[in-house]
Amino acid sequence: MRLIWFIVWILLFRPTPRGMFLWRNILLKIFGAKLGIHVHIHGSVKIWAPWNLRIGNYVGVGEGANFYSMDLITIKDYAVISQGTHLCCGSHDYNASNFQLFAKPIVIEKRVWLCADSFVGPGVTIAEGSVIGARGVVSKSISDAWSVWVGVPVKRVGSRKKEQVLA
Repeated sequence: MRLIWFIVWILLFRPTPRGMFLWRNILLKIFGAKLGIHVHIHGSVKIWAPWNLRIGNYVGVGEGANFYSMDLITIKDYAVISQGTHLCCGSHDYNASNFQLFAKPIVIEKRVWLCADSFVGPGVTIAEGSVIGARGVVSKSISDAWSVWVGVPVKRVGSRKKEQVLA
């Protein structure tokens, strides 16, 4: 199935013009992705396994994002995944003699903004309304809703005003 998806991605997904979101969404749904309404995924986005993708309503995914969806990636309503962001569900157990591969799901809650080139690792959940600054690395779940995080690894630097965002 991955080989077939790769061929479809190369021939029918990736080369499409910028505004062909509906066409790309149809291709993803054929391969098992669950997508809400007004989902905008650019053609240069790499998706390892569309059948492990759940995206809510009014979500934008920028150019060059990478979804290494070895496990389920859930992105809830009104989230923004900026260009170059990497959501990585898989890694290796560095303590295992065979360097065993493992996978854990990622959950991006409502109204989260993952800024350019950010990285989210396996098993991470990011709380509602949070912002991860450009090139931020998230290796542990963030439970503080409406908070702002930056750095490598990310550290909390502030909060968002929920009432302004929802106005």
